[in-house]
Amino acid sequence: MPLALQAKTYPHIGSDPKIADGKPIIVGTRITVRCIAGYYQMGMSADEILTTLPHLKPSQVHSALAYYFDHQEEVDSDLAESSDVEFWKSQTALHPDQKAPNV
Repeated sequence: MPLALQAKTYPHIGSDPKIADGKPIIVGTRITVRCIAGYYQMGMSADEILTTLPHLKPSQVHSALAYYFDHQEEVDSDLAESSDVEFWKSQTALHPDQKAPNV
């Protein structure tokens, strides 16, 4: 099979339904591709991401970025959803002593 037609693989990227709802993660960690993409979108370079997450290897960060670039629409959508403060507020249970806000 010609190289251009082979399925793309990302050696350090996987998923586990028990971690991050099965979203793509760096294998062996709980770090999501979404997290790496978020740092990248904030203007951080791969080296700066590695400084922030020193337990990761350069190959892991680059694999996450490659996955992000190849699946940008999907990851950006996930990032937007995970950053929706109002959504997360609506998912939070009130403490029994708190009253629901007036809507």
